[in-house]
Amino acid sequence: MSLRTRLLVTLGVTLVLLWGLAAAWLLRDLEEQFVATLDQRLAQSARMVAGLMAQLPQEVWFEADRRALSIPPIEGLACQVHSPRGEIMARTHTDLESILAVGEVGGHAYREEGGVTWRVFTYERGGLTITTADRMDERDLLLGNVIKVATVPFVVAMLGSLMALWIGVVRGLSPIARLRDSLARRHPDALAPVATYGVPGELRPLVETLNGLLARVQQAIVREQRFTNDAAHELRTPLTAIKTHLQVASRVEGEAARDAVAYAEEGVERLARILDQLLMLARVEGRLAFEDGTLCRPAEVVALALRDSAAPTSRFELPEAWPETPLALPRELAVTALRNLIDNALRHGGEGSRVTLEVECDNHTTLTFRVIDQGPGVDDEALEQMARRFWRASKQHGSGLGLAIVVAIAERFGGDLKFVRPARGGLEARLTFPVQANRTAPEGH
Repeated sequence: MSLRTRLLVTLGVTLVLLWGLAAAWLLRDLEEQFVATLDQRLAQSARMVAGLMAQLPQEVWFEADRRALSIPPIEGLACQVHSPRGEIMARTHTDLESILAVGEVGGHAYREEGGVTWRVFTYERGGLTITTADRMDERDLLLGNVIKVATVPFVVAMLGSLMALWIGVVRGLSPIARLRDSLARRHPDALAPVATYGVPGELRPLVETLNGLLARVQQAIVREQRFTNDAAHELRTPLTAIKTHLQVASRVEGEAARDAVAYAEEGVERLARILDQLLMLARVEGRLAFEDGTLCRPAEVVALALRDSAAPTSRFELPEAWPETPLALPRELAVTALRNLIDNALRHGGEGSRVTLEVECDNHTTLTFRVIDQGPGVDDEALEQMARRFWRASKQHGSGLGLAIVVAIAERFGGDLKFVRPARGGLEARLTFPVQANRTAPEGH
């Protein structure tokens, strides 16, 4: 069901129910007032007849005891007068004695004769008892006409309200229809913002959110295009080196050929490492699952990261003990992030320089890995660009792909990566991750 249909049905049903309840309430009150008015008219007729009979001379009363007087019939009414002795003194109908018989004084009642129902009222004054009656079929006919007259305006008003509601909803939702048509006519590759001119205030947040989504999609496409271009450039370098060394090996012999093959193998290893980093970056940014159900402890992370770096242990300065608080991320990603920082520190520090590793736990909420090298340091511009994908300050610094993976892992699990320049020189990387609550390992583990 469309939004317009749902809105029309909801408002229409609500409007009909409200008008119907109002009409039922009014008609019920009208019927009660109508019945009360006719009952009052019936009582007034009895009082009027009693007043007329009281004005007659006494000889007329005695004559009426012997022979009932005939009262001219009143339209829609029947009347009968009884003397103090219970004899009929006057009447309008000679065939309604059972209907006009004396009943409870001062009260109304229903009586039926010959399939016709009557509304009867009995009144007593000065010894005379007057009974008046109304035909209910005439009452019902009159009440039906009154209800019909009162109902027609309600029906017309309700139909007019429904028509006005339909026109108002259609016109009110026309901006949505225009927006739909505008989006339907757009080219699939068009990522320009949707125009907000003439858009109602209620739709403006929707359009602004849509424009924000289009901007993010455009940024994602540009970023992926740049990533494809940079990745192709990054892969082209080792591939060119491999091809060159293989060509050299095919043309020379002896030691030169073996050196060329060795250089080609180094290029293959570098190419494989770049492909592994690209796959890891795609997995991290693609929100793939990494959980293996194993606690990620700092000591294990450092040991595995040092093993993967393939650097001699003599190049590292390590603390005597490690915190036992487990990290709130998979061990595979923690090892990858720390290994990339270590590789960056080894490359930045230069041949034979030492790298210092420290781990700090802050109130069992976060854990920070500090990787400090003894390199020449970097300027402010390089410090800001180091974690950008494929950024390369020089051949010695290498690509920023490894650090981009560290940033992606940190952002995914609520961590952070910062670079600072220590006072004694070099470069310090601080990688912070949250720890798992209530998952600390026992002492001596």
